[in-house]
Amino acid sequence: MDAIIIGAAETDVLGRNPDQSVLGLNVEGGLRALADAGLEPGQIDGVAGAYSPHGVAHALGITPRWVDSTNVGGCSFLMHVRHAAAAIAAGHATRVLVTHGESGRSRAGTVPRPRDPQSWTGQFEEPYGAKPPYTRFTLPALRYLHDNGLDETALAQVVVAQRRWSSRVPRAGRRDLMTIDEVLAAPALAWPFTVPMICMLTDGGGGLVVTASEHATAEQLRRSVKVLGTGESSDPLLVAQVPDPVGDSAARRAADDAFAEARIGRSEIGHVMVYDAFAHLPLIGLECLGLAPVGKAAELVAAGETSPGGSLPLNTNGGGLAYTHTGMYGMFAIQEAVRQLRHEAAAQVPDVSTSAVLGYGGMFTASSVLILARD
Repeated sequence: MDAIIIGAAETDVLGRNPDQSVLGLNVEGGLRALADAGLEPGQIDGVAGAYSPHGVAHALGITPRWVDSTNVGGCSFLMHVRHAAAAIAAGHATRVLVTHGESGRSRAGTVPRPRDPQSWTGQFEEPYGAKPPYTRFTLPALRYLHDNGLDETALAQVVVAQRRWSSRVPRAGRRDLMTIDEVLAAPALAWPFTVPMICMLTDGGGGLVVTASEHATAEQLRRSVKVLGTGESSDPLLVAQVPDPVGDSAARRAADDAFAEARIGRSEIGHVMVYDAFAHLPLIGLECLGLAPVGKAAELVAAGETSPGGSLPLNTNGGGLAYTHTGMYGMFAIQEAVRQLRHEAAAQVPDVSTSAVLGYGGMFTASSVLILARD
């Protein structure tokens, strides 16, 4: 694979931005990514995004010959990078702009979507109260804890570890260090989750520019990040019907494909970003990626291996739990991986050259993985 990321940038991500619509956030994220790559809109011929890529293209003055509107939730943007790489390799596009923008907190320019009573979830989950995200994540989390002899302390340890990172990141929304006891004593939202174990809700967006080495300038190549391997998969939309009660099968398949394509071993990964809408997901994610034995990820976190100075730096911006989370977090996980590999991160990991990014989507029923690297 010869795909590279030559542009990566975010909008402001702290809290509310009620004056910016969803379209505006996508456009701003795209413009910032183009500026980071040193490109003009007219040099883009492919556009991807979970929100109206044709609308974003029109707003930016782009006439694309390739468009991807895949939307399976928070991991969509990892899939967009994968699809862009395939399109470029096939000659369908030369440079692809991937954008994200979401008014998750202010709801500016957001039209509420009516629930479909004839859908799978409308028939078999929502009538019984399974509507907000946390109502569908509690049972898989509890099953994971039960199967591995763990309790809520394992979830609290994830929060504590990620606050060690976010405390070093000026743009992070939650920067206060916490102890395990403080996390456990915080107000409960849905058992076993207390408030710090659940992601933030913010406004924000970002953009990426994907191309091939042959289409990049010397300066773009100097700052580029290689896309070594990619994977994606999905499971049934109903949480009750997923093949594994923990809900990790799609992520495992995506990870296996990504590592097979990248042709590197798990031991070569120096940095990890795992989608963390809830505190159990980094634990499951490390295991799905094959970076921790099944049931042993909590031991790595408790030992400080995922914290600053540890052997497996994880969610180094603080993640969705402490950095930002607009509703679909995958774009921000990729952004932090790119910053780390460029050695431009606020909480920089020394000498890092490889990163694994795992995204979840569709209430944990879809997943995608990127393996990224710098020479």
